[in-house]
Amino acid sequence: MPIEDVISSKGRVRILRILTEIEELNISEIARRAGLNYATANQHLEALENAGLVRCKRFGRIRIFRFNRENSRARIIKKFIEEWETNK
Repeated sequence: MPIEDVISSKGRVRILRILTEIEELNISEIARRAGLNYATANQHLEALENAGLVRCKRFGRIRIFRFNRENSRARIIKKFIEEWETNK
């Protein structure tokens, strides 16, 4: 996924900010915190997972999403978000 697609979406950026801070949440909690409906959050999370920025674990019907710290691009995005938030 090109960087333009990641940062051009407010929903994706909100989700990434949430997951860089909290690391791991279920999809309903991510949607609530990001101010998105479930379907929209699900679409954004699928795109972020396909890009390798987040990972998904399944426990039956429950899906837990986690920020993918092993991905170098994800680590760069996390550092960017942290720097952005620190230097307001």
